[in-house]
Amino acid sequence: MNIVLTVLEVTAPVFLLAAVGFIWVKMGFEYRVQFVTRLAMTLSVPCLIFVSLMQTDIAPQALTALSLASIAAYVLVTVLCFVLVLLAKLDRRTYLAPLIMGNTGNLGLPLALFAFGDVGLGYAVVVFAVMAIYSFTFGVWMVSGGGSVIKVVKEPMVGATVLGAIFLWQGWETPRFLTNTLDLIGQIAIPIMLITLGVAVARLHPGRLGRAVWLSVIKAGICAAAAWGVGIWFELDQIALAVLVLQVSTPVAVTSYLLAEKYGADADAVAGLVVISTLLSIITIPVLLIFLM
Repeated sequence: MNIVLTVLEVTAPVFLLAAVGFIWVKMGFEYRVQFVTRLAMTLSVPCLIFVSLMQTDIAPQALTALSLASIAAYVLVTVLCFVLVLLAKLDRRTYLAPLIMGNTGNLGLPLALFAFGDVGLGYAVVVFAVMAIYSFTFGVWMVSGGGSVIKVVKEPMVGATVLGAIFLWQGWETPRFLTNTLDLIGQIAIPIMLITLGVAVARLHPGRLGRAVWLSVIKAGICAAAAWGVGIWFELDQIALAVLVLQVSTPVAVTSYLLAEKYGADADAVAGLVVISTLLSIITIPVLLIFLM
């Protein structure tokens, strides 16, 4: 009973904040997703990543192991999802990227923080960075036919990850006044990302919901099993393993819908995956946490 209450304490704030964004839009209030997303991805999230890595008590070797495990997990998920798309005779440009890329930012970072504290957030930042780089390169290539390595290098969160890793490795810290400033900016990332997730879901026009249901269920199983197996193989510690499974198992990211719309894939079908997989995560994430915590 205690573990169930603990899981509810972890997941309730996440879904309640997303519900705030959903209700906000349904009430007709203005919410500029483009501005808020730009604020988060170019300022608050990079600050969150940098401070989290700089102040983490995790050994650099453990972060390196998690980085390699994250890469291996996403490679395995990619192979399994490719086989699924092939067997189901689905359009690869539409379905492959959404099935692989989870919502490790809007949903994964808050969950790791609430479930495992600052150590969990430090681990989650690593998985998020790996997924973000993969998304901006291979993910874009899958949808459009051409990814951009230069775009990845220009992303502020990639620079923040590299800089944070250097500070962690060298044991450096910024002056207290600067750390406090960066920390305050980073603190706005999690609530606005969750509210924005709710806003985005409220504005989607989902299609092919029947297909989205069974694909979302299979995606959840593939991602959890692949991450668990890879984490055991790399002998990750308990929290690192839990964060890896949690991050890789997050539902389809809204970014996948935006890419589908931009590059002419079936955006409504991807919207259906976003909505259904997000709703399904209300069940799957608490179940995973019961086994992981």
